[in-house]
Amino acid sequence: MALSGSPPPGSYTGGGIPPPGSFVRTGRGARLLGGGRGGTVISAVSTLVVLGALAAIFLLAPGARAVEHAFFNPQDMWQSFIGNPRQGYYSVGAAFWLNKRMFVIAEVLILVLALLIALIRQSTHPALFPIRIIGTGYVDFFRGVPLILVIFAIGLGVPALSLPVVSTQSNAVYGVTALVLSYSAYVSEVYRAGLNSVHQSQVAAARSLGLRHHQALRHVILPQAVRNIIPPLLNDFISLQKDTALVGVLGTIEANKAADIYSEQVFNFSSFTVAAILFLILTIPLARFTDRLIERDRRRRLAGTTP
Repeated sequence: MALSGSPPPGSYTGGGIPPPGSFVRTGRGARLLGGGRGGTVISAVSTLVVLGALAAIFLLAPGARAVEHAFFNPQDMWQSFIGNPRQGYYSVGAAFWLNKRMFVIAEVLILVLALLIALIRQSTHPALFPIRIIGTGYVDFFRGVPLILVIFAIGLGVPALSLPVVSTQSNAVYGVTALVLSYSAYVSEVYRAGLNSVHQSQVAAARSLGLRHHQALRHVILPQAVRNIIPPLLNDFISLQKDTALVGVLGTIEANKAADIYSEQVFNFSSFTVAAILFLILTIPLARFTDRLIERDRRRRLAGTTP
């Protein structure tokens, strides 16, 4: 039994709430490095040991030089980044802007369509029963079919229909359409989880104040639901950023396709390394931002307060 004047051995004495399962022992050091000066030193040493071991495995491997030339050739990395259409290959850096544009457009459309699907599935009005059935079938279908097959179906099937306007769009448009259809099914379930996380007392309180159903949904339920689902939404959009590379199977010159063309021209894979670095530059900041939101939400819940 611990004395009232001193904390028990191994207890957390920092100013914040200890993360679950982190085995925190002392105060206010950086949690990423373990906390305290001793934890920082140990973390730094262990990091150097692990990185040194990985570097040694790579450098001492029999085929290390061949892999280095094939994937990390500085000259080929630079040439693939800037491109040279006269020699038959495109700039991976310029093509990456198409990935970013596809991501932004798809993200906006997904947020709107997924919310509409979630609200339809949450509705209990008898007249909307057939639409709820369609919404359920939509979610089940597009969550069950691999994204690559959806891209092929839209990118090859829609032009074959020979419909005015619809069948004459670019491959990038068909790719974004496939991304929106597939990811909306996943994101709609995230929305539904957020809507269900709002306690019924909040709905009852809103109705008791005279708000109609759509007013309570807009001003009370949705704001709380969206706040709860921001971290999982950002995780889905990290995956969306990467999956824009799949649109290249339709012939669209995005970063991955440009890297593939370069590798076929010069028989070197350094262009894929450039594409990977560009995607990492885009996804890692969003991943760290997601971690911060998750941590802030965890602290708010454990403290029992709202920001």
